[in-house]
Amino acid sequence: MKLNDFKLEVYFEKHEFGAPHLLAQSDCEAMTIGELLKMDGESPSKFMDTWLGYTEVPGNRDLRVQISRLYSSVKTEEVLVHSGAEEAIFNFMNVFLQKGDHVICQFPVYQSLYEVANAIGCEVTRWELRRGGKEWRFDVDELKDLVRPETKLVVINNPNNPTGYLVPNRDLMKIASFTEERGIFVFSDEVYRGLELDQSVEKQKSFADISDNSLALGVMSKSYGLAGLRIGWVVSHNKSVLESMTRFKHYTTICNSAPSEYLAWKALCVGDKILKRNRAIVVQNWDRAAPFFEKHSSVFRVSRPKAGPIAFVQFVGGDVEDFCSVVLESAGILLLPGSMYDFEGGFFRMGFGRKSFAEGLERLDEFLELFGK
Repeated sequence: MKLNDFKLEVYFEKHEFGAPHLLAQSDCEAMTIGELLKMDGESPSKFMDTWLGYTEVPGNRDLRVQISRLYSSVKTEEVLVHSGAEEAIFNFMNVFLQKGDHVICQFPVYQSLYEVANAIGCEVTRWELRRGGKEWRFDVDELKDLVRPETKLVVINNPNNPTGYLVPNRDLMKIASFTEERGIFVFSDEVYRGLELDQSVEKQKSFADISDNSLALGVMSKSYGLAGLRIGWVVSHNKSVLESMTRFKHYTTICNSAPSEYLAWKALCVGDKILKRNRAIVVQNWDRAAPFFEKHSSVFRVSRPKAGPIAFVQFVGGDVEDFCSVVLESAGILLLPGSMYDFEGGFFRMGFGRKSFAEGLERLDEFLELFGK
């Protein structure tokens, strides 16, 4: 296997820890260990008693029990914990796919969701979201035209990174019905599940709860904002896939960090509080951003995300690569150009999940005032 550079990660490795103003981040506001334990109402002394030995390969049982409660039909033994989401993606693709398989992948998405399959020797077909009018649109019926006799896997990312698009439950049911009928497996990246911004609509279903022929991905990094824990997981009713991934994990991490699993368990015990906190931050930041985008409507076009802390903003004032570069060099503002997603059209990613957003947005506004002159 020969993997191409992970463009997004290379970009962040170069710029993330040097730029003063981060407006491209895909995660929500983090917190300290002390803040987390206080939210749970637990004495820090219990965390200090965590045993620093090996943990179970599938993950700490208390953590897996808590993860299973995020779903309506998943049992504890149908949860497999990994070191972040990336290990889970890599392991699944390697145990499930072979050279020559055909994969259909929603697009744009996080690069590893199609790049690992590409490196294995699969042929990947893009199932694209398109921006029509003021909203992103996803043609579920297009899947029928993309499927081939050798199609083995469909990859969806819902809620979507980077657009903030959310596939309605009725369309998820259509995808499940179509893929089950043809014996096609579905990998559903759901790392932003729980961060739907409109809480009055029907609760978003996990694909793992509507199809046995699927696997769903979750992580502590995104909706929960606890990226430093490096804890992710997959859930599935497919026992064979989970067993194969467990055996493959013996060659990657074997098991996870005991302190991280403990803290992830405590976080999920108060998960609703954390999600409520992070939704409030995203909504407040979007409310700040809406007048900004209205003021600069001659250069930006944007759709309000339906879920998650990010949006894909179209820059119509020139070359987006040049814009992101100049903004970074001149104002210390980090934006993520759409080329990091192999997506054309002049887009860049903006993140709304951090408390520092207002300061960065103000700096960008000042830059544009000078830039316009």
